[in-house]
Amino acid sequence: MVVLVTGAFGQLGQALQALAPQYSEIEFYFAGSAEADVTSKESLDAIFSKVQPQFCINASAYTAVDKAESEQDKAYAVNVTGAKNLAEVCNGHGTVLLHVSTDFVFDGSKDSPYTEEDTTNPQGVYGATKRDGEIEIQNILKEHYIIRTSWVYSEYGNNFLKTMLRLAAERDTLSVVNDQTGTPTNANDLAQALLHIIKSGKQAYGIYNYSAQGQCTWYGFAKKIFEVHNVTITLLPIPTTAYPTPAKRPQYSVLSKQKIERVFGLSIKNWEDAAM
Repeated sequence: MVVLVTGAFGQLGQALQALAPQYSEIEFYFAGSAEADVTSKESLDAIFSKVQPQFCINASAYTAVDKAESEQDKAYAVNVTGAKNLAEVCNGHGTVLLHVSTDFVFDGSKDSPYTEEDTTNPQGVYGATKRDGEIEIQNILKEHYIIRTSWVYSEYGNNFLKTMLRLAAERDTLSVVNDQTGTPTNANDLAQALLHIIKSGKQAYGIYNYSAQGQCTWYGFAKKIFEVHNVTITLLPIPTTAYPTPAKRPQYSVLSKQKIERVFGLSIKNWEDAAM
């Protein structure tokens, strides 16, 4: 079984690379943007013709939430055109696509976990481009899995965990937003979930939510990070209004995992029990 991973040097791509030796039955091909440029259909056609993958995990994305507000063309090129190109190329090569999306497709107005059937209503450019990318895939390719996830962190790339530890090394006091609620998700756990779907042999295509279980605020997440890493710092909870950003974040974006648990028999750990 051949699995092509695009965006191989991003956070999720690196997590998949670290896990690959544990899956001897899978032949992985990891491609960065230089080799598999999702904004270029010609580039994708070339790599697909070379690798002939049964599955493609699309770990490439424009994820700079705030910069997307001023770099709309870049975000659209990767998240919408890129998704469309991949869907078309997968269609032409008989490849199943696993595409990673985001909780930012929702507006955050609910007070109970979002299901796959809830209406999307993104509040910023990043969320809108990810939602539009989902639509392109659904319109073009039957054999797809769209996996919406949230608050991804790991030892790789840039993320909240690494930012908190870096800032804690530089400061005695940190202020962190305490009125946005979601669920931190370790990229390694997300990677394992994607490979679980592939190995299942099922053809239960469609949209699925995947994150850790439970919920917290960014303040609660930071508090747990410092506890795990034995960091002593004064941590102050603040409202979103005290830390304005170019992009509006969902106030509540906890995802229901009932569908993915039921269909694929996944056992999902609580965010507090995940590695940090």
